[in-house]
Amino acid sequence: MSVRNMAVSAVAALLVLTGATRDAVRGDRAEGWLEQSRSPVMARNGMVTTSQPLAAQAGLRILMEGGNAVDAAVATAAALNVTEPMNVGFGGDLFVIIYVAKEHRVHVLDASGIAPSGATLARMNALGYAYDPKHWGPGSGMPPGGILDVTVPGAAWGWDEVLRRYGTLQLSRVLAPAIDYATQGFPISERIAHDWVLPDALPLRGCCTRLDPDSVAAWYVNGKRPVEGQIFRNPELGHALTLLGKYGRDVFYKGEIARAIVAKSRALGGTMTLADLASYHGVWREPVRTTYHGYDVSELPPPSQGFATNEALNILQQCAPKLVPGQTLASLGPANARYWHLLVEAKKLAYADLYRYNSDPRFAAIPLDRLLSDDYAASLCAKIDPAHASSIAPPGAPSGAGDTIVLSTADRWGNMVSWVNSNYDEFGSGITVPGYGFILHDRGALFTLDPKSPNVIAPGKRPFNTLCAAFVMHGGKPFASVGLMGGDMQAQGHEQVLVDLIDLGTNVQQTGDMARFRHDQVSNTLFLESPLYRLVGKQLSAMGHKVRSTTRLPMGGYQAIMVLPHGGYSAGSDFGKDGEAVGW
Repeated sequence: MSVRNMAVSAVAALLVLTGATRDAVRGDRAEGWLEQSRSPVMARNGMVTTSQPLAAQAGLRILMEGGNAVDAAVATAAALNVTEPMNVGFGGDLFVIIYVAKEHRVHVLDASGIAPSGATLARMNALGYAYDPKHWGPGSGMPPGGILDVTVPGAAWGWDEVLRRYGTLQLSRVLAPAIDYATQGFPISERIAHDWVLPDALPLRGCCTRLDPDSVAAWYVNGKRPVEGQIFRNPELGHALTLLGKYGRDVFYKGEIARAIVAKSRALGGTMTLADLASYHGVWREPVRTTYHGYDVSELPPPSQGFATNEALNILQQCAPKLVPGQTLASLGPANARYWHLLVEAKKLAYADLYRYNSDPRFAAIPLDRLLSDDYAASLCAKIDPAHASSIAPPGAPSGAGDTIVLSTADRWGNMVSWVNSNYDEFGSGITVPGYGFILHDRGALFTLDPKSPNVIAPGKRPFNTLCAAFVMHGGKPFASVGLMGGDMQAQGHEQVLVDLIDLGTNVQQTGDMARFRHDQVSNTLFLESPLYRLVGKQLSAMGHKVRSTTRLPMGGYQAIMVLPHGGYSAGSDFGKDGEAVGW
């Protein structure tokens, strides 16, 4: 490097270090919506979009080698397990919506975790954990992480299952890109480096006091969290993925990985048994559907929170014409505070029902037919004051951090996938299975210890789940595969981006770039991204909303693929993540 170039680099580094670049302003696009981050990516033969570029390209590689959308989705998820490990892994939860073109039909897989046979209310109470009536909803009284929140993982079963039923390639082939990244290494990208922080592994009693040494060994470098641009390797995870590819899910649920999981759990006071793992299976379910302005919206069924999106859309469809006569959401537009007021109030009502009813449908009756009916939505209109914010009663549920990935894929044959995979919290429970380099998730934290709740912890039960995936049809044909991760942001985020796509007619990238809100049901606080806060924050405050300004960080990460009317696909990826949309 020349002396001049070295000097320029030094000045640039100094600007970053001193924060001088924070005074810079963003430039405008040459056309269209000037604030849009990039153009939608368009391609004819196939598409992948997700939150990490190497993972997106792993899925694209599979498509270009002749695989279908399901093959590409598994390859992408596995690569994310390596490159974005705080948010996803095959020791976590999985839900998938698959559109099979030759059947003209949507299929839903629930491969979420199940409580171990020893996870009883009595045991939790005996350990000193109990329901606090001051805090209502999922998670009430459960320990804040650690082995007691670990449920039997479902993702490994689900990766294998979707390939068996709808894939075209062998599991070993689609896992190959992830294995390569794990063993050969990859440079850690910017946002992911920010999120790469291990949580304390909770002892059986007391507060979080220490990191799991096995997690430090697997995920840190010389005892320190890796930094942006550093090459990171996890050969033990590469070994585990190789075993999964060679032997399928049996190695995870009945073989050597199962034995390692149980040994780790027992060492920390957990109750998971080999029988719990061996008996695990996911469930193929029907999606929860609603029709919104002529578009057929499919969301995940309980225990997912997805039906809250359907209910919120129904409320908007029934109530907006009554509350703002002569106007629509489109005519109001996102520069009008009343537009946001209606979306927030619909969200509040939908989440009140969500927290009241959502649970494992095998253990409790959930009145979805009533909750998603037009008559019920119309009956809620009287609870919305078009000029004033409503209060929240009873208080809502804890939102959770929501560390998750979403991805979408599409192939040349018209098959499409909407996929959501998660560890729940960042690095899940904080507990790593030694020798195999993967995290155990902590989704059990969303059980409650309220004995009267349909979501009370019980052996063999699935907890309330924040994961959402959406698929939209129009005129009997696929329209879009949509995902937006982020704890309880997911259902309310889906509400917002679907209104963008359907009511406002935004393109698939603009949809993800537009500012969003996140409403916290516990405190009845409305968080707005700072540009949106500057635009309508004062007006919403005057209407009685408790408004706070924030960044994109709590707003989740959006990924979506739309079907182009003349053939091919258009895809968008959230600028707040490190990912991209790619196609061929």
